[in-house]
Amino acid sequence: MPDQLLTNVTDRSLKQVLFSGRNPLSLSLLVAFALVAAVFSPSVLLAVPGDDTSSVRIPIESFIVKDISGSKVLMSKDIDRPVSPASLTKVLTCVMAIESGKLDQDVVITKESTEVEPSKAGLRVGDRVKLLDLVKAAMVNSSNDAAFAIAIHLGGNVNSFVASMNSRAKALGMKNSKFTNPAGFDKGIYAGNTSTAGDLLCLTEHAIRNPVFNEIARLERAVFTEQTHHKVFSLKTHNKLLDKYPYAVGIKTGYTCKAGRCLIGRAIKDNRDVLLVMLNAKTDRWGVAAEMFDSALQVNGADRSGIALAHRGASQGLNIAAEGKSLKQGKRAGKHALAVASLPRHGRKASIAALKHGRRAERNVATVAKSNRRLDRKSLALSKSMRKSKKRDLALSKTVRKNRRKADLS
Repeated sequence: MPDQLLTNVTDRSLKQVLFSGRNPLSLSLLVAFALVAAVFSPSVLLAVPGDDTSSVRIPIESFIVKDISGSKVLMSKDIDRPVSPASLTKVLTCVMAIESGKLDQDVVITKESTEVEPSKAGLRVGDRVKLLDLVKAAMVNSSNDAAFAIAIHLGGNVNSFVASMNSRAKALGMKNSKFTNPAGFDKGIYAGNTSTAGDLLCLTEHAIRNPVFNEIARLERAVFTEQTHHKVFSLKTHNKLLDKYPYAVGIKTGYTCKAGRCLIGRAIKDNRDVLLVMLNAKTDRWGVAAEMFDSALQVNGADRSGIALAHRGASQGLNIAAEGKSLKQGKRAGKHALAVASLPRHGRKASIAALKHGRRAERNVATVAKSNRRLDRKSLALSKSMRKSKKRDLALSKTVRKNRRKADLS
């Protein structure tokens, strides 16, 4: 039934084990088994069906899962509790930058922008960077210096921009949020930066209506060039879900000591589009998010592992292509694996096929890597040979000069 969509598979399999015989196990054994499972499997989802959602006991302070294609909340817990959202704050900062209509403007980096805690892009005072590139740095790499540079450029100063943030949040319907800075700091002068799972879902639903936001939110790496000195920045995402879960398409991670592990995730498969907001996860957020998405998207775990391997082969192939090493082979391996990953998946046969293609892609990539290493060794050997030849020529030249001097003296 739709209302029980996210009742955990582990819960169902447990019932099958305990009641597979004619006589059920004793209540005490059942309780003991449940306690052991709770202790050693922190990501187990024990769903209790409700009217519209499932109240779930997992070690996350608050969360919400919504199928936005059907406008239905599938799971939730304490969605109106104000907590620190850490760098999920940057989603609002970047939405305001995108909606400003100034993405093509050059932003001059100020000293205040650079005097922030990691993570940072490494911007220097006086650098000129496109506002669009600062949005990429803030969203993909969660760069705090980029977030502050956006705020100062658009608001004139941080306080003015924060006031605009709170005004925009209210206009979007974020009734339980209060922002104190554009990056998500939550201590010292920035204490009190709070939001809720419900408010952040509302913000994200608004954000994904913008194609520019969607394009940036799914990037695995932000690459851009500073406008004056032409320094190239290459910033990798912190969102491990993009690598671990084949249907993931962003959006933002966050972490501070106070906020814990936070995540806004999105996954799309066939005609389903699912958003997840997770605040203060005291467990493996990637594993729990994958389980939640699997349930919401009705994905079989075996299928997912096969597709994930194909995607991994694709990623490796495209990385080789991007590095300019054996460009044709790298692109071929990447495109092949991506094509396999995009095929419809139905049951065990599709999973096995994806698994085989993924392995084949990985073998192709390994072959390319070996070929590159072989070429490097040949280049090194040639370089050594040339150096030896130069040494011999130099020695011969010295001998010739000595003989000439001797002849002159005689």
